[in-house]
Amino acid sequence: MIHFTQKTEAVQEAATTLTLPWSQRNKSRQRVRLDNGEEAGLFLERGIILRGGDCLTAEDGTIVRIVAATETVSTVQCQDPLQLARICYHLGNRHVDLEISKDRVRYPHDHVLDAMLQGMGLTATVEQAPFEPETGAYGQGHGHHHG
Repeated sequence: MIHFTQKTEAVQEAATTLTLPWSQRNKSRQRVRLDNGEEAGLFLERGIILRGGDCLTAEDGTIVRIVAATETVSTVQCQDPLQLARICYHLGNRHVDLEISKDRVRYPHDHVLDAMLQGMGLTATVEQAPFEPETGAYGQGHGHHHG
């Protein structure tokens, strides 16, 4: 089994990829299956957050690129900055992981939260998409960019 021990700067060529959902991209110690079928272990420094596009290096020098898995999420589009702030406030008040961009908020799908936002006059669209939430003011990897 390959042991990945370091997060490294993105490289041109990775040996393979590792597709993980958000729930696994914030765990530093785990057994995983690479996209080529090979079994591997992550033995990263505690607190490391993996984002789609990040690379990991194994003890033997093998490099793997992280892919953010497609997940079931709810997305709310909003062009009004004040309304967007309100959406974030109400969802954040419920301790929901949020992916925030200038005109949308995305969170793990939850029909109760969707109904809450519908009560605010908004529509949450359930879709399959990669999920890259904020890590918080104290989390490593804060300040990533959304497309």
